[in-house]
Amino acid sequence: MKKIISIVLSLTLLMATCFALTSCSGDADAILVHTNAFFAPFEYYEGTEIVGVDVDIMNKVAEKMGKTVTFTNVEFSAIIDNVAAGEVCDAGAAGITITDERKEKVNFSTPYYTSVQYVIYAENSGIATKTGANGDYIVWEALKDMAIGTQTDTTGWIYTDGEINASEDNEDYGYNGVLYGTNTELKSFDNAQLAADGIGNLVDVVIIDELPAKFIAEKNSGLKCLPLYYSGDTDADDAPVEEQYAICVTKGNDELLTAINEVLDEMMENGEVEDLVMQHMGME
Repeated sequence: MKKIISIVLSLTLLMATCFALTSCSGDADAILVHTNAFFAPFEYYEGTEIVGVDVDIMNKVAEKMGKTVTFTNVEFSAIIDNVAAGEVCDAGAAGITITDERKEKVNFSTPYYTSVQYVIYAENSGIATKTGANGDYIVWEALKDMAIGTQTDTTGWIYTDGEINASEDNEDYGYNGVLYGTNTELKSFDNAQLAADGIGNLVDVVIIDELPAKFIAEKNSGLKCLPLYYSGDTDADDAPVEEQYAICVTKGNDELLTAINEVLDEMMENGEVEDLVMQHMGME
């Protein structure tokens, strides 16, 4: 009986070791990455293929590790939880902003891009703008009483939800949002392009990250975009709504995280990340 138990325990340990050495696909030579392929230039469809800055980065990671990488398009709102579970993917790469809440679920790589939230709007909308040292911009107050479109669970959605719904009386916030108590409305969409398609009909403006906003505005006649700012005590104190992108990895997958960080450090040192951004924006 003891011998049988010993054999069973040995087999169990062997199976556990095998699982630990393989990716979610069961293939030790594969890296499975979840993304949302409607966030150009970081990920987008070229025909039926997912391409973009994040794809190029992860291809370099796979090359460094002697593995292959597969990208799967999913809803953006599912990526963090999928990576946290570690059952259907190993990493998430989708221009994902580092937040404290997300850090509780997954590990983040070195930040590789700093972005600013942008407002996409119809060029004939008459929306109020301001001019600063770095050019024209829009402050939150200019969006009062508008219907604002965002991509579900992106930082654009998080910021907008906070500025509309945050109140001092709500313990989840503890402050009054800039647009709290106004008739401003938040509308969520599966991706930024769908939100932009609704401008002038379903929504008045769309809030999304800088490069996707520029990509959409350039590809859609009649649309413009400008950075979104918080108002300061004076115009000189107005400040952009900024965030940092990183790749997220299942907690405990230190080998993959280390490889990603090494690749990112090399790429940022030689300016390759910026070059890729320009390339996928069609600007070189």
